Amino acid sequence: MIMSRYAPESLGEAFGIDMSTIEGLGVGAGWGRVAPGVRSTGHHHDETECFVIVAGRGEFDVDGTRHPVEPGTVVLFEPFESHVLENTGDEDLVFVTQYWRDPGRSLASAAGLRKNAFGDRPVFVFSTPPTPNGDLHLGHLAGPYLGADAYVRFQRMNGAEAYHLTGSDDYQSYVAAAGLTEGRTPAGTAAHYSAEIAETLRLMDITPDQYTVTSTDPAYPPGLQEFFGRVTASDAVRVTEAEALVDAETGGYLYEVDVRGGCPHCPAVTGGNICEECGEPNLVHDLGDPVSARSPAAPRRERVSRFSLPVHAFGDTVREHHRLGRVPARLAELARRVFDRPRFDLPLTHPSAWGVAPAGEEVPGQVIWVWPEMSYGFLHGIQSLGTRTGRDWRAAEPRQEWKIVHFFGYDNSFYHSLLYPVLYKLAHPDWEPDIDYHVNEFYLLEGEKFSTSRRHAVWGKDVLSPDTVDAVRYFLAATRPEDTRTDFRPSAYRATVSDTLVGTWQNWLNDLGDRVAKRYEGRAPDAGNWTPEHSAFLARLGTRLTAVTDALGPGGFSLRAAAAELTGLVEDTVRFSTAQQLRADDPAWADETRTAVALELAAARLLASSATPVLPRFAGRLARCLDLPAPSTWPDTVELVPPGSRITLAPATFFQPPPPPNDPHRPL
Repeated sequence: MIMSRYAPESLGEAFGIDMSTIEGLGVGAGWGRVAPGVRSTGHHHDETECFVIVAGRGEFDVDGTRHPVEPGTVVLFEPFESHVLENTGDEDLVFVTQYWRDPGRSLASAAGLRKNAFGDRPVFVFSTPPTPNGDLHLGHLAGPYLGADAYVRFQRMNGAEAYHLTGSDDYQSYVAAAGLTEGRTPAGTAAHYSAEIAETLRLMDITPDQYTVTSTDPAYPPGLQEFFGRVTASDAVRVTEAEALVDAETGGYLYEVDVRGGCPHCPAVTGGNICEECGEPNLVHDLGDPVSARSPAAPRRERVSRFSLPVHAFGDTVREHHRLGRVPARLAELARRVFDRPRFDLPLTHPSAWGVAPAGEEVPGQVIWVWPEMSYGFLHGIQSLGTRTGRDWRAAEPRQEWKIVHFFGYDNSFYHSLLYPVLYKLAHPDWEPDIDYHVNEFYLLEGEKFSTSRRHAVWGKDVLSPDTVDAVRYFLAATRPEDTRTDFRPSAYRATVSDTLVGTWQNWLNDLGDRVAKRYEGRAPDAGNWTPEHSAFLARLGTRLTAVTDALGPGGFSLRAAAAELTGLVEDTVRFSTAQQLRADDPAWADETRTAVALELAAARLLASSATPVLPRFAGRLARCLDLPAPSTWPDTVELVPPGSRITLAPATFFQPPPPPNDPHRPL
């Protein structure tokens, strides 16, 4: 017999609450106590865990949905299910927990989470708002925009209420700088390029559910001022005087695009405020050998009063936030470097005539810095989407049920994953934002960074058309710079279109259609006799389905992996087809031959479904050629094409051969 009694004096801190261990039960077990007004920290683990509430009252917060508990309540959590227990009463909430590892159950739970981990929660997927100082190039499109679009398409196929939100980040200093160069006002520059950006996204088959233009939305400035007022009303943010750089000849305040110098944290040369190489922020005055963009004279230092945030004081806030959602190790490592600084006071306002001024008079002539501004912009986008769709979503009242997913380049990492959680904590102390982060590295153009300001780029409009969009989406997915920098080379693009998409995918589909037309009068045959090779190939298709599902799921999202699996599916099928056709003309093997053709058609059907998030136009056309509707649901298994379906693959054109390298009308 084993007996254990609750002993408050034996409790110790764990997961933000008080815990002790019960020994000898054969599984992990313990007593737990949550004091009034306290909640456990969010966590995920591979054990199955069972709670029995013994005393007190509270609520389990499970992915934004709250479940009341009281004495006698038993709750079981599957592996990897997030859970937070909060005491909502006025006495201790006491429970017993048991937890154990079941590898099969863990694997099944992980498989269930890979497709739709969000249940009935609204999922707001943001591609970082582009700066309207130029149009979108392939470097932009390969990163946040294609990533967010494919992510949302996959989630919707799995039943999630998912939305893609973006817009134009009008109040960037780079917009004003581009306006000076091009002879436009900042507002005129923003309006011009914002419209160009929206059109390029459309050409890329990317249609956001919400596209916010910050400088023309009348509700945006007052909402931003209200949000910033909440931030500055906290004890943390104050107007402080600190060093800054100004131009030695004009006296103009220097930040961002106006200044360059040595990064104080790595060997790179960087612009003001953020280093694209190491991802760390700078304070401008700490740049090595700074150079002003306004005059050749060396900048001078002056003391300037600005609203300032002591970022160093919020290390625990950020680390706790990072444990709630998906945070790549790259971002956690950046957080460690930033919070290793003994002190880091970050200005939140800057002297400028372009932007939204704070509501008060504390810092006249200054505007809310556009990067802190963006934290409100995301909430405003949700509110705007809700207004158009009849949902009561308010920027001033963010909900715990909201799931937010961010796609952005590594150079934006500090702002998205460190600064914004702090600002949300200050503006909305009771909200614990549940955010997943998906970050990409730089996409290079023949070894050098794509650059809007230097116009070193292949522009989306130069290469996108109804005939090329599938090929561009495929190539950008296949070479997407997810964890390392990758290189776009026009010669590689042309080779991929010619050899992979036309030479392999299309040739196989056309040949399959031709064989169905000749042997089965253009109708899908039913499977006949199955050989071990047939069964093995069906299992292989199932393995490809599992792999591409994992590649597009929220935890392991990778368009490079998804593109590789799609191509692997086609290559598997071509090898299978080549081998099976050796006996296709032998009447004695007719039953086995039609099984092989039925399996090839099943592979084509699987390709149409699983390619939909990455290549939606191609997928819809392929489905029509199989006499099927456009795929709208993610497949759970491999299915044959219904016998008798009319197959029109033979004459179909899915991809156009690439243009000659010297074609002046096509830079690729």
